[in-house]
Amino acid sequence: MHWGLVFVSLIGAAVLIEGAQPAPLMSTGEALALPRPVPDRRLDYGPNELNFGELRLPDGPGPFPVAIVIHGGCWLAEYDLGYISGLAARLTESGIATWSIEYRRVGDRGGGWPGTFADVGAAADALRGFAADHNLDLERVAVVGHSAGGHLALWLGARPRLDADDPLRGADPLRVRGVVSLAGITDLAAFTSPDGCGSAVPGLLGGEPSDHPERLARCSPIDMPHSGIPEILVVGERDPIVPRSQAESYADSRSKGAVRLIEIEGAGHFELIDPNHPSWNSVRLAVSTVLDLETEPPAR
Repeated sequence: MHWGLVFVSLIGAAVLIEGAQPAPLMSTGEALALPRPVPDRRLDYGPNELNFGELRLPDGPGPFPVAIVIHGGCWLAEYDLGYISGLAARLTESGIATWSIEYRRVGDRGGGWPGTFADVGAAADALRGFAADHNLDLERVAVVGHSAGGHLALWLGARPRLDADDPLRGADPLRVRGVVSLAGITDLAAFTSPDGCGSAVPGLLGGEPSDHPERLARCSPIDMPHSGIPEILVVGERDPIVPRSQAESYADSRSKGAVRLIEIEGAGHFELIDPNHPSWNSVRLAVSTVLDLETEPPAR
């Protein structure tokens, strides 16, 4: 199946006036100020104070499909999971349990290489310990990540393809059904820059990418073996932080049709995680698609 590029227009029947200015994009500050719904439960998955996640459960008896939600923020300690909690809550209202995870970031003790990756893997594997008590269906688990979290989502999907003796893989990594990357970073070496989010890449890798090709092969999605599961990359047409070329080069590096790329017209970087933005329906449908739900979650 060849998915290719899907262009999603949010303009509809509106008439565009020549010379009209596009709507302002959501800023980092506005994204951090989005509502932060309280989770049903906060559960620990490891010994560190940052080894926890927020579990949200839909109404009804289950068993529930699950979305592991991974926040971004340049992999930096100053940004936590709070800003993406609205997305997690809305997915839960759509009938999908969400496990929104925190993890050690660059600037935290033990964050960066390899602690950030070890935490994300441990958080995913911890679902096995929670599944029975909360009626989670571990045969239907997807990963949804934004920005740096989109990078980690793609990494988590490919994690079972790492060498069997790789400690980042672990003995029995949880296998997920699919990945939805929202404005995700796919190529760490190409994203490195002296300013902006790319300046955090050396901190994540423990050095410059050129000095650690073996680490890139274990944690940069474009350099890793393909996950072999459905991957949908959702990008904003006007994203000023993660260029569309990240998604395009990743899709081009895979076999034809293995990765679906969806561009949201008029959207920037943060609109993709705002459940009240018109792009929400595309995000919701992407998660439903990779979970292979028999019926689509209800729109809101």
